[in-house]
Amino acid sequence: MKPTVFVPAHITGFFEVVRADDPLRTGSRGAGVVLDRGVETSIKVRGSEDKTVVRVNGKKENGESVSLRSLEILREITGFREGVSIHHRVDVPIGCGFGASAACALGSVLAVVRELELPVTVNTAGSVAHKAEVELGTGLGDLIAEMTGGIVIRTREGPPGYGRTDRITDRGLYVLTETLGELDTASVIRDETKVGEINRMGAGMIRRLLREPTPRMFMELSREFATGTSLITPELREPLEALSEGTLGASMAMLGNTVFALSEDPDAGGDDVYGIDFSGARFL
Repeated sequence: MKPTVFVPAHITGFFEVVRADDPLRTGSRGAGVVLDRGVETSIKVRGSEDKTVVRVNGKKENGESVSLRSLEILREITGFREGVSIHHRVDVPIGCGFGASAACALGSVLAVVRELELPVTVNTAGSVAHKAEVELGTGLGDLIAEMTGGIVIRTREGPPGYGRTDRITDRGLYVLTETLGELDTASVIRDETKVGEINRMGAGMIRRLLREPTPRMFMELSREFATGTSLITPELREPLEALSEGTLGASMAMLGNTVFALSEDPDAGGDDVYGIDFSGARFL
């Protein structure tokens, strides 16, 4: 099973939705942190033409998925006909605000491009995966962050090549998380009332973070955003307060039923501890 692509997970702290007729000009501005665990994707070429099979942690996906849609778009633009079997090993909670869908989409495209030697650049691969995410409503900004690494500030919406990012330079921090369940991203970003509230709160936050680009300010803005948008679910309030003690601050992962915090101490709380990945998506 080869090649293997690693795409790190990403937690968004705050964001602002930007929509356009072109999905490659649609996305989000905001900020988040890239984790040292995520999704490893491998590929096997199959005999049957135009057939794509996707398995996530050994379980076959049926129906619509972002990996399948990504490879449909890749077939459309390159004309490749080979059947492929995609295997994702996901090392973070799925559907809980860790950007797993973007990681699966990008990993699928990069693995196929490398194995079949398709004439596609890394940025184009990212655009393919981003388009699939936008079409299916599974995400708006995780992908470009996962290709960047670090504590990422997304200063312009869209995939790599159009979107723009900056990074906070601080190292030596851990990401602490506690996950209580899933949250359907599409149900939020397709709700115009919720999007209006998100954009009202998110407006100006990037400018404030760029004026003081520190991990603590990132967490302060993330908490302000989560509180102001009323996205914090009742069951998150207790772990949110607990993780706020002894850390640089805690907030809700956007969008998932997960609390996260940045901390200098990996034992400050939470159920899971991650390092920060500064390299972004890559072949192993």
